[in-house]
Amino acid sequence: MHAIEPYHNWRHIYIASEDDKSPFWEREYSEFEFSNKIYNYYIHPQWDYFGSQTIYLKILFTDYEKGYAIIELIGEWNDCIDNDIMTLKRNVLDQLMGNGITRFILIGENVLNFHCSDDCYYSEWFEEVVEEGGWIVGINFREHVRSEMQTERLHHFINLGEQFTNFTWRPLAPQRLCELIERIMERSIGLLSD
Repeated sequence: MHAIEPYHNWRHIYIASEDDKSPFWEREYSEFEFSNKIYNYYIHPQWDYFGSQTIYLKILFTDYEKGYAIIELIGEWNDCIDNDIMTLKRNVLDQLMGNGITRFILIGENVLNFHCSDDCYYSEWFEEVVEEGGWIVGINFREHVRSEMQTERLHHFINLGEQFTNFTWRPLAPQRLCELIERIMERSIGLLSD
């Protein structure tokens, strides 16, 4: 796991540690010292610790004017042990939403397992963003993780649809990715209201 780095090709556009509205403002990173671990496995030092012992993240892009954030995740999303969704909501998402972010793109290809407790914080997060015309999308979550999330009915809060599986996002500029997902969501919402 130590070789898996957060996606870095957008660093010329956005760096969370240089964004004074980011929860990771002025955070310093080592390129060589591996100190963060998920269970007994060291992870790359560029991932951000936000309070969970089992999952880390990287805010890859934020556009406060348009209300978007793209967040990449790594590890085990475990609500049973440490209530990761509560920690994520309180330590990261609330600050982003307080600065106008209402559209969240979660990149989950490095989420290796998922364990649910209840849906209270998912519901709270969803209600807060939908109230402002936003949404939450999960792209490229592994099949077993998506299946577990759907079994727990979290697809009511995080859009995990087939159109977001094997989604080619890396060649796109972040603004283009946001626009593309916005169009998909508008079509989905339009179909639901018909």
